[in-house]
Amino acid sequence: MDFPTIVFLLMDGVTMGAVYVLLAVALVMVFNVTRIIYVPQGEFVSYTALTLAGFDAGQRPATVWFLIGVGVLAFVLDLLSLRKSVSGFGRRLVSSALLYLILPLVLLLISGFVVGKEVNLVFKIAVSVTIVVALAPGLYRIAFKPIADASPLTLLVAAISLHFVLVGAGLRMFGPEGLRTPAFAGEPMQIGFLMITPQLLWVLGLTVVLIGGLYLFFERTLYGKALRASAISRKGAHLVGISTDLAGSLTLTIAAAIGAVSGVLIGPMTNMKFDSGFLLGLKGFVGAIIGGLAVYPLAAAGAVFIGVLEAFSSFWASAYKEVIVFTLIVPILIWRSVAQPQTEEEVAEE
Repeated sequence: MDFPTIVFLLMDGVTMGAVYVLLAVALVMVFNVTRIIYVPQGEFVSYTALTLAGFDAGQRPATVWFLIGVGVLAFVLDLLSLRKSVSGFGRRLVSSALLYLILPLVLLLISGFVVGKEVNLVFKIAVSVTIVVALAPGLYRIAFKPIADASPLTLLVAAISLHFVLVGAGLRMFGPEGLRTPAFAGEPMQIGFLMITPQLLWVLGLTVVLIGGLYLFFERTLYGKALRASAISRKGAHLVGISTDLAGSLTLTIAAAIGAVSGVLIGPMTNMKFDSGFLLGLKGFVGAIIGGLAVYPLAAAGAVFIGVLEAFSSFWASAYKEVIVFTLIVPILIWRSVAQPQTEEEVAEE
């Protein structure tokens, strides 16, 4: 293996690793706030890429109809629970209707405007991302809010169940064929023997911007500090007036936004199918495990390592690259179990 090949593989690995960083950070964030190992995180990646591919093909993606169905079910559940409420019924009903009914209908109208017309790629991306992100509050309301105080094992079972539902819905909406989204415009740059593509710069640039935005959100905003408080102690946050339901819904929405942006970034680089999100999310999960599902910088470093390992595995043994990557999780879990044994207090909390 010569030096240019090594550099090329490193660039490819860092590019994919940047996407895995976003997924790993989202998984750590969701787990810290809600204690949910968010298995469906990868579905937001594939849904966004396939929704954008549908718009690019001049079709209205079925994602918007799925969003309406999820919204109606979530609104019905809210309506049934609000019947038992003695105060704030009208205000909470209006906010629920706006989130679960009005927003999906507005996106349905906007999607009709996009189909069959020459609109800017940026606008298509914005509509696709918004449609997919709007799914998150409804999915939280349906799958997790009723069992928000359950044990992590129960929440994991719910997350796995939701994953299978979303994969099945993805097959029904998008079909089994793989699709690619349009690449970002721009001229490649030649630096020595390296060819720097605009897609590489967009991936790295948006990753840095998103990570920086998350840092500012958690450090400087009231909602970010509320999520940090929920991550430290869910019961303590509830006692000081922080809505744990709002924290859970907001956290999953932010995670969905991160997944949606990841889908836009990775869509031009790989053939996306209805079930592609699972493998992507699993690689992000391996990075998150390296960080102990708690330490963001370590999870990010682990995700970059996974990307580089995958790139070199593709060169040396492409048929076994997935096996090599996922086998890595075994020694990491053993090391974590030895280095950080579960205490009696953690067992009692579960």
